Order: sequence, then C-alpha cells, then structure tokens
Amino acid sequence: MSYAYGVPDLTRACVAMGVDGLLIESHPNPKVAKSDAAQQLNLDEFRSLYRSVQSVAGAVRRRVV
Repeated sequence: MSYAYGVPDLTRACVAMGVDGLLIESHPNPKVAKSDAAQQLNLDEFRSLYRSVQSVAGAVRRRVV
C-alpha cells in the first residue's frame, strides 16, 4: 500500500471529473519529510501516478502538463 493512502485514486477521480488543477506533493523519502509526510508520494509512486493519469485524461479529452 502506498504511504499516501488514497492520493492516487483521488487524483484519477479528479482528472476524470475535469478538475483543472491539482497539487500533489512528492518527496524522495516521505517518512522523513518535515511537513505533510502522510500525503506525500515517493518519486516512484509519483511517476506511476503520472503515467496512469495520462490515460484517464485522454479518455475525458483532457491533457496533463
């Protein structure tokens, strides 16, 4: 399970609903982050999320930059 439980699923849901902007926090090691550690993705999790969001965005005719 991801350290930041729920962040990837909520991100994909927001993209599918057409939300115009999201702020997703990432850190090389979220467990030692000075703030918001519980909602941060590590870099591999962020890369994986970014790839999965691309297909969701394409399905609803959106573009992720």
